[in-house]
Amino acid sequence: MIGMGNSLALLALLAWPLVTVVLFRTLSAERALIWAVLGGYMVLPQLSAINLPGIPAFNKETIPNLAAYAACLFILGKRPGILPDSRLGRVLLLAFVLSPSVTVLSNLEPVQFGIERLGGLVVFNPEGLERVQLPGLRLYDSVSALVNQLLVMLPLFLARSLLRTEEAIREIHRALVIAALIYAAPMLFEARFSPQLHSWVYGFFQHSFAQAIRGDGFRPFVFMPHALWVAFFAFMCAMAAMTLLLLAPAGRRAGQVLALLLTLGLVVICRSWGPIGLTLAFLPMLVLLRPRRQLGIAALLAVVVIAFPLLRGSGLLPTAALVERIAEVNAERAQSLEYRFDNEDAVIAHVQERLLFGWGGWGRFVPHDPETGATHIVVDGHWIITIGHYGWLGYLALFGLLALPLLSLWWQARKPEAPPVPLAVSALALILAANLFDLLPNATIIPFTWLMVGALLGHAEEMARQIAETRRRNLARRHEGLVLGATTAERPPLVQPKGKRTLL
Repeated sequence: MIGMGNSLALLALLAWPLVTVVLFRTLSAERALIWAVLGGYMVLPQLSAINLPGIPAFNKETIPNLAAYAACLFILGKRPGILPDSRLGRVLLLAFVLSPSVTVLSNLEPVQFGIERLGGLVVFNPEGLERVQLPGLRLYDSVSALVNQLLVMLPLFLARSLLRTEEAIREIHRALVIAALIYAAPMLFEARFSPQLHSWVYGFFQHSFAQAIRGDGFRPFVFMPHALWVAFFAFMCAMAAMTLLLLAPAGRRAGQVLALLLTLGLVVICRSWGPIGLTLAFLPMLVLLRPRRQLGIAALLAVVVIAFPLLRGSGLLPTAALVERIAEVNAERAQSLEYRFDNEDAVIAHVQERLLFGWGGWGRFVPHDPETGATHIVVDGHWIITIGHYGWLGYLALFGLLALPLLSLWWQARKPEAPPVPLAVSALALILAANLFDLLPNATIIPFTWLMVGALLGHAEEMARQIAETRRRNLARRHEGLVLGATTAERPPLVQPKGKRTLL
């Protein structure tokens, strides 16, 4: 019944819906939703899944999503909306859900190896084959992929309805800080004694143990996919702690300072340069920049990430010069980066054959030796994995949805009638932008990512409604003054928002 793990792993997966019910009956709807998704990601087993025929696997991503959605329907009596308000959002959502099905329909034939063509004669040479073929995709896979895409999006739908307010977004920051306090002891233990908790609890280690060794110490894994995921989680917690410190009243900042120092320490013990660099780059933005500026930076990062495949494919990104520059500091890191770039270039060249819809699963998007079927290509970035699997259609749909709330918030905030941008909102936008940027070297997209997308998208839509209402009231007052023949001095005052103005 379970693909990997012991009986405790199966019990944990089966028990999480009951935990979700308890959360929704004892906590507010906002807190219950946050902890149903975040808690499942923190404690459920990695790679373990309940595999039933005809439907996607039930694992640590799909089970919390489904449980939270069911609790929202049957306990809260709320049916969250699915379609975004904007036309662009609806197009992106539709493309995201349907693109895997289109990929399946364009990859029904198998990829065979050991085939030699002599004019019109086709000869099969079985000698030296590592594999005979990669299977073609099935029509059944099309239905399964569509259902899986909907399950992935459930946190977005729920958060867009329940977490759209400023106070609800503050709850997200509070949850991240509390999560850091919960994870601090396990992370410190594994940083000292090596990652063992997942093996002790669930009976297996979730990754290659060689990845846990860094220098003369260890990187914590706890119950997450990889040490990089733990490190990025620590970065998010540090950003949340800084946000709450800036928002705290003067008399209550001592505890927030301690929380910030703790989360910064967790970032350091993870021994991952990427999250450390993100922390050094993004924390000062929270302190030095105003919320509107923070939204501008988040939107700019979103545009850069979406355009990144074009830069890589066209050769405009100076990869060779970047490797040489890093080699001057750390030869080992430079060699690893060069290996990554070479593998990505090979996949980009292979994907050119099916650029629009991609190659699908079963390892088909990775180039193989046509004679032996062997391959040594390894890629980590979610952008290249998405393009390889689903082509440009799938890439633009996925990354477009991730970037949509960042671009929408920036677009709404720049309007003269826009209300002030809360720091909690702009800070969460920076965290999401950092997550989006981290998808270039890694694949750190998790259910909590979609929770942030839904909360920020809902807030952007709420801002759009407030702006429209302000404009309607201003227009009504101007019209009232004209109809009644009132002079300028007699007209009711217009609602003028605060903030800077730009005269064109």
